[in-house]
Amino acid sequence: MLNRRILLTSAAVSPLAALPALRTAEASTAVAVPTRGAASSAGRTRAVPVQIRLPRPTGPYPVGTTELHLVDAGRDDPFVPGRPRELMISIWYPASRLTAPAPYLPPLTAEVFGEGAAIALQQPVGTIDWVGAKSHAGLLAPVCPGKRPVVLFSPGFGVPRGLASISVTELASRGYVVVTVDHTYEVSAVEFPGNRIEVQTLPPAPYAMLARTTRFADLRFVLDSLTRLARGENPDADRRRLPKGLGNLLDLDRIGSYGHSAGGLSSIDLLVADPRIRAAIDLDGELGYGYDDPADAPTVAKGTNRPFLLMGSGAIGPGPHDHRTDPSWGLFWDHSSGWKRDLNVPNGRHYSFVDYQALIPWFQRFFIVPPDLIANTVGTANVDQVLRAMRTYIPAFFDQHLRHRPYDWTRALPETRFIA
Repeated sequence: MLNRRILLTSAAVSPLAALPALRTAEASTAVAVPTRGAASSAGRTRAVPVQIRLPRPTGPYPVGTTELHLVDAGRDDPFVPGRPRELMISIWYPASRLTAPAPYLPPLTAEVFGEGAAIALQQPVGTIDWVGAKSHAGLLAPVCPGKRPVVLFSPGFGVPRGLASISVTELASRGYVVVTVDHTYEVSAVEFPGNRIEVQTLPPAPYAMLARTTRFADLRFVLDSLTRLARGENPDADRRRLPKGLGNLLDLDRIGSYGHSAGGLSSIDLLVADPRIRAAIDLDGELGYGYDDPADAPTVAKGTNRPFLLMGSGAIGPGPHDHRTDPSWGLFWDHSSGWKRDLNVPNGRHYSFVDYQALIPWFQRFFIVPPDLIANTVGTANVDQVLRAMRTYIPAFFDQHLRHRPYDWTRALPETRFIA
């Protein structure tokens, strides 16, 4: 068994990923799981854990995936000084055929995440089969040839990169290469080759600026590594086998970025400061993060002349999250001269933009999910309509700005509202 220390860092941490401060958790091999309502019925257990079920991508291409271990030898890790900065990324791409499905989360990451999820869901560890869960992507599947636009995805603070698989596989099935990034020592756990796992290791608060600047450097290093891959090199630190022709897929003249929460602000930071990014989406991420006054954030103060899309939840801070209620969004909006849109999911919440929007209603079929967890993560929005919106708007935005395929932004889909 593995002993791991997991830290509860802030409200920005995923409610399903966080564990109490300095709690030492031990992976459990037991599968005795209470049935719905079993708290008052001793002895009633579920023999089989709940299996993860997520909607399949709707695009014309099968999806393949592989992971890379990247080492930035020239950068000292800001969270663990004395070590070079290491990252794990996954690349999702259009495949010519499916192979055996890749894990939804790497197995050791899944164990750590499952321990935090069990606490948040108020269920025993093992209730949900996080370790055995599979994605809708074939591991090392052969690539479907052709130059493809590239999109970077950055997750929320403390959240593993795999928790946005619905939107990521959707983009890949529509012909994009999508690169997802784990921000080591900030995320709850990152699994590296050789069964090595690095857990969240944060300095004493405040650490918001450290996280923000580290994320920015991480994403720029990933872009540099993709350039190496496109030149025919293998940037994986362990020189592991990659799908043949993977680098040939990358059209590095058409790169976008998007992210959720802290990943959303990281994507906009990248859009403003790195000319390689042509368009970006912020999913409910406040752009003033780390600054007492959002006007002091360079990204907010500068704005951009490149396209961006803001997608806000129904409640964050004072009310519906849009550029009229969030000063950081409002200032950035006013300082930006390019194409821009602001839309809102009025009945959704902060985690409606990632896989929780599908997972939590699925879990409700098997056990009672705490009502406050539902209210704080996904709200009351119709699940199918939110997923439809996510799988429409995100590809439509990148289709318009990376592929020159216009979309009609005048008519909002159900469960969404166009602010401007």
